Formats: sequence, structure tokens, C-alpha cells
Amino acid sequence: MHAADIMTRNVITVGPKTEVREIVDLMLKNHISAVPVLDDSGRVIGMVSEGDLMRRVENNTDRRDSWWLTALFSARNDVDAYIKSRGRRAEDIMTRDPITISEDTPLYKIAQTLEKKRIKRVPVVTDGKLVGIVSRSNLLQGFSMMQKDAAAAADDKTIRNAIVKELEDKLGISGNNTNVVVVDGVVTLWGLVDSEAQRKAAGIAAESTSGVKEVHNNLGVSPTQVGSY
Repeated sequence: MHAADIMTRNVITVGPKTEVREIVDLMLKNHISAVPVLDDSGRVIGMVSEGDLMRRVENNTDRRDSWWLTALFSARNDVDAYIKSRGRRAEDIMTRDPITISEDTPLYKIAQTLEKKRIKRVPVVTDGKLVGIVSRSNLLQGFSMMQKDAAAAADDKTIRNAIVKELEDKLGISGNNTNVVVVDGVVTLWGLVDSEAQRKAAGIAAESTSGVKEVHNNLGVSPTQVGSY
């Protein structure tokens, strides 16, 4: 499964000259937390997110909720004054040259990109032009679909069962905190294990299973185990 299979196609966008006030209203109206910024040719030149808007304000920086949305209504004049004194257009506040992916980017690579870059969404482009966007929500839906497809495939199901049994019987890794997804012989490991040694062993177990073509080990070590004796 790839980006094209799960992406949102009708993406709300703005131009570099779009006023910040208009961007805020657009995000509120459509219940979204970010918008791509496109040039006249449809190429992605930036992203304006809730985080970009929050960084434009100098007080209450430690709050994680969308306090600026409340301020938009309760202190509209103050926000207006702030915007007039600072950046007023998308090009002033956007994150430039954002990370993008192609339509044929597989889901596991998208997940790795979001995790590694600590971002919540990524634009999908073809020939440099925006064709969609993949969010964390899209990704979760995609993995859910993949798991159902894997269960329906006899060979993949056999591989998955063998790996799960090996993890439980030989390594003591419970299926309660981990998940094994197999699609066309490609294995993806998700979840938390007790140690780095368990994580590595799980990858080896998957690689050693008959019929496995490739393994993507996305297992993490449980925070409660880090630094323990």
C-alpha cells in the first residue's frame, strides 16, 4: 500500500501572499491544523501549521492547547495588532521547503518520515506539484487496511503466525504490546518491547522466517525499561 492509496486528495491550500488572518479563519472553518502554500504553478513552497502560528506569539508559549484559537475570538483586537506588527502573509511565517513524498511511497517509509522528522503530515507531489497530503490519521487507516489484507492472504498469514509464535515462544515478546504486519512477504514490526536486545532479536526472528522478503523493524523500547536495572 502506498501514499496514493490513503492520501487526502482535495487539499485546502493557500498562496504565499495569503493574509495570516485569512489562513486562521480557513483553518478554523475547515477544522484543519495546517495548509500547504503553493506557488502559481502548483508547487509546494511551504507549510503553515498551527505551530507556525503559535510561534508568532510571545506569551503562553508553554501551553500545548490551541490557545491562539481562543484568543482569536476573545482578544481579536490584540491578535490583529500582533499580526500587523509581525508577519502578515503566509510567506512570512511558513515553514519553507517542506518535506514531500511521492504517490508511490510505501506506508512504512511515510511512518518513518513522520517519526524521524517529528511532523504530523506530509504533502504528496507528482512532478513537483501537489496531488494530496498524508496525515497521521490517514496512515493509521492505511495500516488498518493492510492488516486486514494480510489476514486474507494465506501465505502472508502463515508467515505472520510463524513470526508471532517465534516472538512469544522464544523471545517472550507478547502480542499485547506488539504487532506484526505482513504484506506480500514484507514484514513490518510495530509496538514496544522490554529492551534493545529484544528489539534486535525480533528483527532477526522475522528475517529468519521462511518466505520473508524484507523486514522493517519499527519496534521501540518501553520507556519504563530505559535506565532500569
